[in-house]
Amino acid sequence: MIVQTTQKSKEQLREELLQPDVITGSEMLLRSLLLEDVDCVFGYPGGAVLYIYDAMHGNPDFNHLLTRHEQGAIHAADGYARSTGKVGVCIATSGPGATNLVTGIATAYMDSVPLVVITGNVATSVIGTDAFQEADITGITMPITKHSYLVRDVKDLPRIIKEAFHIASTGRRGPVLIDIPKDVSNDTAPFYYPEKVDIRGYNPTVQPNKLQVDKMLEAIAESERPVIIAGGGVVYADAAEQLLEFVNKTRIPVATTLLGLGGFPSAHELWLGMPGMHGTYTANNALQNCDLLIGIGARFDDRVTMKVDGFAPKAKKIVHIDVDPAEIGKIVETAIPVVGDVKAALQLANLKAKPSRSEKWIEWVQETKRNFPLRYKDSDTELKPQYVIEMIHETTKGEAIVTTDVGQHQMWAAQYYKFNHPRSWITSGGLGTMGFGFPSAIGAQKAHPDRLVVSINGDGGMQMCSQELAVCAIHQIPVKIVVINNQVLGMVRQWQEIIYDNRYSHIDLAGSPDFVKLAEAYGVKGLRATNKDEARRAWQEALDTPGPVLVEFVVRKHENVFPMVTQGSTIDQMLMGDSE
Repeated sequence: MIVQTTQKSKEQLREELLQPDVITGSEMLLRSLLLEDVDCVFGYPGGAVLYIYDAMHGNPDFNHLLTRHEQGAIHAADGYARSTGKVGVCIATSGPGATNLVTGIATAYMDSVPLVVITGNVATSVIGTDAFQEADITGITMPITKHSYLVRDVKDLPRIIKEAFHIASTGRRGPVLIDIPKDVSNDTAPFYYPEKVDIRGYNPTVQPNKLQVDKMLEAIAESERPVIIAGGGVVYADAAEQLLEFVNKTRIPVATTLLGLGGFPSAHELWLGMPGMHGTYTANNALQNCDLLIGIGARFDDRVTMKVDGFAPKAKKIVHIDVDPAEIGKIVETAIPVVGDVKAALQLANLKAKPSRSEKWIEWVQETKRNFPLRYKDSDTELKPQYVIEMIHETTKGEAIVTTDVGQHQMWAAQYYKFNHPRSWITSGGLGTMGFGFPSAIGAQKAHPDRLVVSINGDGGMQMCSQELAVCAIHQIPVKIVVINNQVLGMVRQWQEIIYDNRYSHIDLAGSPDFVKLAEAYGVKGLRATNKDEARRAWQEALDTPGPVLVEFVVRKHENVFPMVTQGSTIDQMLMGDSE
């Protein structure tokens, strides 16, 4: 439970925490996390972190949530970070505890999520000897962290923690790992927490070059068919308001990537939908016919561009705004690079932004939206997953925080749930991590106890971290857990049907548990629906029930996600399914 404190009590606590007492490394860690305004740590104890957990005992100011698996802990920290913009924190022991975090670290790294990941290690005297539960976690995670530390001297610990939070939350955000040997966590030294961070060689560019912004505005003035691709960087930079102002001033249509959903209101007349492999007909065709393409906080992922040499072929110029200079020009040739924070770049652009010559283009875009909306063949006898998502959107009015796992249900949720607010959509984009959806919802709900959090999962991904149902039950974390159950690995089945000529191989999940009984076994209310009437009744009951509820929707096994662009095709070569 997160303790709500007054401003006065926070000041008093800060004064107490800053006292230069001689304390252990474990106590330094806890003090430092509190000074960084961390209000919940997700973790799982073990031998190498027992001094740290001992320091938590009886500490009324420190809040820790015990998950049932280390992967659940890091995904929960990830969901906390994505939904708040703050740094998420998790902790695990050495060896297998640390390696169980690797998938979650890679997930956060691919999606630029700020995390501080704390691991225990064996004592410094036996590092490198293959001691019990020893693993070189800094070496293992080197390619998937912004930075990592192996703490060898307790006096360095406060500085390292201060630097870790700074690195994780600035520039292109990402995970930072701190590995603390067991003896270091028990060593003592005077506590001093630095006020400032000075890291030689780490100075990310925040303020963009004004000349480059002016070049972008000139290109807009000359353009007749401009399009914006807005990515997760818009959300992470808290730049949704600035993007909306920019679009209203320039009159440029916007496609939002999977991670960019919510960064621009879906109700806006200039929103095109999501581009790419499962993007909308309008977004994909607009990209293929634009004469100016502006990427804002998007990295031109292969699921967006598909066949790169056939991507945006009519664009005379491509503009790319990104805080990470390594992304600019990496995938698509960029005529106008703008390196810097997305919010700062848009604020600068909005000072001079004027309408483009796009009115005829907008007419074409809006007519295309009307003629080619997302659609599916409804059924009176079978429950369709698209119907379930539409129902969830309708009943929550688009105001919920929605997390998903990975697969068909993820794409249906991206297509049929309409987002109008940033940080309301939490999903694993770059890595595509099954098992992410449910524990990330726990983190989001801990951060927003008064918000409705809906976790949409497939029957495959739900089983990867289903043990976290215990956490929801024990702490009455009121996540509404949706399981779209088609008894199959749906996205794999779809690929095997379309690309591998119906050669289905090892996708049958018919032996999965009864999800209602599984939920009840953990102490969570479970409901099931197999048709539209049952679906509406069960979902309304879930919304009306305090605390966590799992609702299993048994849907048609052979339903596919459309539109779909197969690999090797350009994004306008879409399979439209029943609407072709």
